[in-house]
Amino acid sequence: MTRRLTVAEAKLTGADRHNPKRHAGRADPPVKPLGDPPAKLSESEREAWLEFAENMPWLAASDRQLVALTSLLCGLAQARDCPLGVYAQLRLCLSSMGGTPVDRSRVQWKDDDGADPANEFFN
Repeated sequence: MTRRLTVAEAKLTGADRHNPKRHAGRADPPVKPLGDPPAKLSESEREAWLEFAENMPWLAASDRQLVALTSLLCGLAQARDCPLGVYAQLRLCLSSMGGTPVDRSRVQWKDDDGADPANEFFN
């Protein structure tokens, strides 16, 4: 089962142009930006937060709890004696945020390599 993309993800990845009927009539609720990491996070967890914010620009303020949990799990995963369940939960969180290779493989990325030579004939 494929995770439903948000409008922002669809626009960012080009999925809305790849399959316009699938994305017709969708609207994202107005959301605030993700913002800065919470002060309660450690330095390594804050770095993870900032990396998620940079690599997944569709994340918003309503995702803060999920991003905080994922950042915390990243910090725990760095420990040598980390329980295996932490990795499973981290993978699940990343998937929920659209940040795993499997999630990305389901998205059709638009290659923007300049002007389309067929434009002169069709436009």
